[in-house]
Amino acid sequence: MTEAADGITDDLFAGTAWHYARYRPDYPRRFFDELVRRLRLDGAGRLLDLGCGTGQLTVPLARHMADAVGMDPEPTMLVEAARRAEAAGVANVAWTQGGSADLPAGLGRFRLVTMGRSFHWMDRAEVLAALSGMIEENGAIVLANDSCLVRPATTWQRAIEEVQCRFLPPEQWSGRTTPAEGQESHEDILARSSFPRVHRVVHEFQRSWTIEQAIGYLYSTSLPLYRLLGDRRAAFEQLVTDTLLAIDPGGCFIEPVTLEVLTATRR
Repeated sequence: MTEAADGITDDLFAGTAWHYARYRPDYPRRFFDELVRRLRLDGAGRLLDLGCGTGQLTVPLARHMADAVGMDPEPTMLVEAARRAEAAGVANVAWTQGGSADLPAGLGRFRLVTMGRSFHWMDRAEVLAALSGMIEENGAIVLANDSCLVRPATTWQRAIEEVQCRFLPPEQWSGRTTPAEGQESHEDILARSSFPRVHRVVHEFQRSWTIEQAIGYLYSTSLPLYRLLGDRRAAFEQLVTDTLLAIDPGGCFIEPVTLEVLTATRR
């Protein structure tokens, strides 16, 4: 996801696409299986994945739709997404540069609109108003959000955060706060929209990380860590490595993940 409210920070994820494509974890198979079954995705209709990033949602779901559009403000994300689709043999996706403020953007109507790890960056009420005229009467919106590696829940995640704090002053952490943080829940916003009927599913599972994957993930976030570190990058990576190996010499780390899926439809 590289979306932002009102287009104010469309470059929030600039320079992160390479790491995003390689180190952002995919969604679990059971998430897709449950979604396809419940929404009866049978190869008909159109999909819009808004704030699509490098296509983690777009490509798997496009297999169950007639065609799909992946939309993101960051062009390098779309390049990586197209590569993902080609590698997966998925040829029914059009990749479009743009953000939520550009809707409806002449994209037409859709059976399904998805936003994975992205809705919290947007002007949510405005986006839902725009989507009201873009989604078919029996269509749906799906919001998928999972726990984040840099929101510490374990000893090893807290250790990574401490290392980051040693290298970056507090004022450089502003990219971690999203426009929706501390405000109304997604459910409350949806209740006032054209899509007030909400079905909630929570998937809980464990995700394993290597040190390389963890560092790569850090470079994929809205905090432009890779750029901010500059010539201190090697020292940072070495300290993260040493710190994590002191916790687990085997170099394998487990993150407890909670994936919340909200499916919103009209009455």
